[in-house]
Amino acid sequence: MSGRVTMLGLSRWTEGGGSYRTIQRWFQTRWDWGALLWAVIKAHLLDPNGVYLLAGDEVVVSKAGKKTHGVGRFYSSIAQRPIPSLSFLALSLIDVNQRRSYPLATAQHIPAAKAVKTAQSTENATPTVKRGRGRPKGSKNHAKPAPTPSAELTLLQSQVRLVLARIAPLSVKHLVLDGFFGNYPATEVVRDCGLHLISKLRHNAALYFSYRGAKPKRGPTPRYGDKLDYKALPESARCSSVTEGHFVTDTYQLTVWHKDFPDPLNVVVIVKTDTRHHKRSHVVLFSTDLRLTAAQLVDYYSLRFQIEFNFRDAKQYWGLEDFMNVSDVTVTNAVNLAFFMVNLSALLLPAHRQQHPDFSIIDLKVYFRTHRYLHEIIKSLPDLPSSNFILRLGQRLAALGSIRPPSDFQNVA
Repeated sequence: MSGRVTMLGLSRWTEGGGSYRTIQRWFQTRWDWGALLWAVIKAHLLDPNGVYLLAGDEVVVSKAGKKTHGVGRFYSSIAQRPIPSLSFLALSLIDVNQRRSYPLATAQHIPAAKAVKTAQSTENATPTVKRGRGRPKGSKNHAKPAPTPSAELTLLQSQVRLVLARIAPLSVKHLVLDGFFGNYPATEVVRDCGLHLISKLRHNAALYFSYRGAKPKRGPTPRYGDKLDYKALPESARCSSVTEGHFVTDTYQLTVWHKDFPDPLNVVVIVKTDTRHHKRSHVVLFSTDLRLTAAQLVDYYSLRFQIEFNFRDAKQYWGLEDFMNVSDVTVTNAVNLAFFMVNLSALLLPAHRQQHPDFSIIDLKVYFRTHRYLHEIIKSLPDLPSSNFILRLGQRLAALGSIRPPSDFQNVA
């Protein structure tokens, strides 16, 4: 179909039995979308010998109305500010060898209700006593307490556990998240699910080497040694150096401590230097898996961006920004239908790319739209035309909206 992907638009493009009321009833039916998404991947897109990662991210869909289920103000990276919108947590399966991402599950983030403070509750509130500096007398060492997960982390944990149970026995060991989840609470949630986290720290994160000095005469051996200086990284930690024009990219790998994390981290620092002006910038990636090499950690984190292509395709081609549903069930169906079409298009594209390597989703939609036009034209003709006429007519129709017109219209009749 062309135009916006709404229930009315879908009903206009369906054939017999696809009335608007039928489309409405379909959208008001609860479907197990997680099973449907995984069924397409497992049957057609999965490589038994492949290496796979899980990736997660938030996708924000702008909404102008006030009645849509879950509508609130969420931060949009495109608008660079919070906007009236819907927010969904999406999990995708990344094929490392094919470098493709396939949506696995989505869950809507419901905005928390704001607490209303009354004047009476403010007057009766117990004043908090500020503790003085230093460690209180008599306090003893204790293990770092488990953090209280936020609403986002609770939703992430439930979805990760659900996905891992669904895709078993497929072996997945790592979950890749963006820098928003590069903190200890998110790490604890991911480790509790049996996965290793790959994410990004702040550029000025305080990292420390392990203590290598002599054991103190009194007290325990310190855990933290010298603080990591990003301007003077140890030469022994350098893994690679690549020069491209006036820019030099150095990669360093270290096992260091962060005071917010109870265990050491596998950290990779990528430093880019402009040799003309001697300006430096760096990025700090980390993982809880100490066995990952620097090349693997950088490659796995770069593959996280594949989930952004899923969001782009779902919004641009499959109606993630178009739906006008308002209830809980219909919104869930509209969003998951868009991600289901992302997987379905990934299944259909390789057959066409054997002849045209740059065959796009626009060409794929034009291909099926041309088939529909040809069927309607042929049914209205008194006699069945020749296959050559059908081929020429299909090519003419496909050339109207495609970038690379397909040429296979032999079996339309």
